[in-house]
Parts: sequence; structure tokens; C-alpha cells
Amino acid sequence: MATIRLERITLREIRLPLVERFVISSGWMDERRILLLEIVDSDGAIAWAECVADAHPNYSPETIDTAWLAIREWLAPRLFEADPAGPEAVAAVLDVGVKGHRMAKASLEMACWGLAAEREGVALAELIGGTRERVPTGISIGIQASPEALADKAVAALDQGYRKVKLKISPGADVEYVATVREAIGRDRALAVDANAAYTLADVPLLARLDPFELIMIEQPLAAGDLVRHAKLQAALETPICLDESIVDLASTEDMLDLDAGRIVNIKPGRVGGFSVSRAIHDAALAAGVPVWCGGMLESGIGRAYNVALASLPNFHLPGDLSPSARYWAQDIVEPEWTMSDDGFVDVPRSRAGIGVDVDVERIEALTVRSETLSVHPVTV
Repeated sequence: MATIRLERITLREIRLPLVERFVISSGWMDERRILLLEIVDSDGAIAWAECVADAHPNYSPETIDTAWLAIREWLAPRLFEADPAGPEAVAAVLDVGVKGHRMAKASLEMACWGLAAEREGVALAELIGGTRERVPTGISIGIQASPEALADKAVAALDQGYRKVKLKISPGADVEYVATVREAIGRDRALAVDANAAYTLADVPLLARLDPFELIMIEQPLAAGDLVRHAKLQAALETPICLDESIVDLASTEDMLDLDAGRIVNIKPGRVGGFSVSRAIHDAALAAGVPVWCGGMLESGIGRAYNVALASLPNFHLPGDLSPSARYWAQDIVEPEWTMSDDGFVDVPRSRAGIGVDVDVERIEALTVRSETLSVHPVTV
């Protein structure tokens, strides 16, 4: 692929209100603060990407504000200087001398993949090796006020065509809630739960009570990074454990596989540092016979484009959190907005170059609350 020579990077923060409050074990959200990146190369080619960091460090140590700082102070300058030989070389450039900040790095790395796809006139999914024409879609339902309210939402989601329902759980909102949902939807529908690290090994007896509900997975029940305790928990459960926050790179994936700390991997490209790391994790899991799927971080349509492209890789067997735009936003920032078929699939936009959707720049400008442009030739005053 052609050398990447960036001319400027514009950071924008927009704020998008959610159509309904989204509640997980560590907090809730009514509005999403979103960091968008617009990169321009020396020939004037443009690509957009999104940083998935939240406003608060409750899911990850990173936040939108730390990512903004990391991009401005450390990551963008080295990318301007390096002129990497294609998007596959960007991750290594960003890792030299900068520990962590994976979400900030991912936004730049994936933007470079989007730019390369635009320049080469190919679909992003094709560029990264995706093979699927469409990908199965699941839904993540936040914690509700009662088991019955949760069951109603699960039934409604399946009626809309979603191929998997994932329930957020936390201590006190778990077994009874799952039992009510399972009874409401029947035994033949795909059901999973996500704890967002809300439990400890002291909860083994409680979590074992979920086994009879024939769940696809219990996602991230224990603390992020605690692979040894996850291995102990997996040995005590029939239900497969899926790791999310614990998987941050290829090494943590290999450790999970060696320890049998989980049997499914949730790959969020924005969490692990971008597409290059995501593909390495995908390949390691494929070689081990472990399925992967693509989780979501309440992305706008720009971030969704990158997730859909990733989910077209061959080992993404389970439905991803790739809900259509209308699931979260009254109006998205891309055209066309992401939609889902009646049978629960999202089409992979393979017939057009780049990320597959047009960015609504006017809407973004109207939503922008701050912006900053970084340049290879900064203007001094």
C-alpha cells in the first residue's frame, strides 16, 4: 500500500443525545460525548474515524479528554514525522515510546485504514480481508427497572429481527432478570449477559445459577485483566465466559487461551488499538478454534462503519453489537444511516470505496462543541 503522508488532523467533540438512557453496572448515559477525527493527506484525500473513549474512566482508564491530549501531544506528531508505509505500519509507529492510550491510537490507526481504502478505491472491509457480504446483528439492552421491563424489551428486540439479545447485569439485577427474560423469549433464542466486571470470585455460586438458562456467554464477569481468576471461574461454570475489557492486545488473548480463562473473545477495535491488533487477535482465536464477535461502544455511524468492516472477517461467527443507527440516535451523522434487515443482518458496504457511508459534515459542524486542527506544518504566532 502507498505511504501515508498526513497533512493535518482535525479533532472534534460532538454531543449526541441517546434515544433512551443506557445503564450498565458501572453507570449510565443519556448523552454521548464523541471524539471524531478528520485526517487529510498531502494529496488532499480525507478520511473520518472515531475514538470510542467515554467521558468518564468507568470502562477504561482512557477518557475522551485523555485521548484528545494523547493525540495532540504525542501521537499526531510522530505520525506526521513517520510517513508510515501503509496503514499496517501505523500501530508500530504509535507504540514507540507511548505506553497504553489504545483508544487514542486506534482512532488514528483506523483513520489511516479508512484513508487507504479511499485512496485505493476499495471498500474498507475488502482492504482488511473481510469476506462477508452481511453480518448478523445482536442488541445490548441496559439494566432495567424490573425483570418484566427487561423481558418486554428483549421480546420487542427479537420481534424486530435481532439475532441475539445481550442483557447487562449487576449484583441484584441478575438471576431473576435473566430467568424472566428466558421464560419470555423461549429456549431457542440466543441470549447472553454482560457484567462489565461487576462480580468477584465470591459470586461463583450466584453466577453458577445462570447455567440452566443456556446462555451463549457471560461476558466479562470479573475485573479487567484478571485472567487467573477468570480461569478459576470458567472451571466452575458450564456457560462459556467471554472476555471483553481483559483483552487489550495479542498477548492477553494468548494468555486467555493458555489459561482457559474464557472461551469467546469480544473484539472491539477501538479498545485494542485498531485494526492491525484486531486482526492478530482474530487470527489467534481462529487458530485455537475460539469464536470472536464485535462489541459496540455506543458509536456513531462513523465508528459503526469500522466495526461492520471488522465483523466481515471470517471468524466473527456470533452476532455483534452492530445495531442500526435508530437504536441509539434520533439522527445519525452519516448518510445513509445504518439499518438492519428484517432477519437481523447489516449489509457490509462492499460496492463503494472507503468506509461505506457519507459523513454529514454540516450536521457534525452544528453538533461540534470544540475542535482543534493539528498540522504537519504548525502555524506559530
